[in-house]
Amino acid sequence: MTAPHREDIQQAAAAAALAAPGVAALQPALADRLALAASRATTARTTSHQEAAGIRCEHIPEGGWHVEVRCILHADRRVVDIARQVREDVRTAVTAYMAQHGATNVTVLVTVTRTV
Repeated sequence: MTAPHREDIQQAAAAAALAAPGVAALQPALADRLALAASRATTARTTSHQEAAGIRCEHIPEGGWHVEVRCILHADRRVVDIARQVREDVRTAVTAYMAQHGATNVTVLVTVTRTV
């Protein structure tokens, strides 16, 4: 049993969120934007940080993870339906990843920042 890595959890969550019908993109937080800008200024190569923009993970004392997803949705569907789908898809993906590492407690919070 190995410990899950934050970056792997972020990538699993990002992939699940982006695959949900109605999701246009993930909304990076200000810290993500600044880090991306700084990495572009110092190196010419891209990093996996860009893939996890819009996803924040925190290890919780109960032995699981809290995942926050910030997303931009297409306006042609009900926001609440898409947000519920994103929450379930992300929870399923992260729980499946974490089960390989002996942890299964996952909470997911979805924030819709805008629609396009």
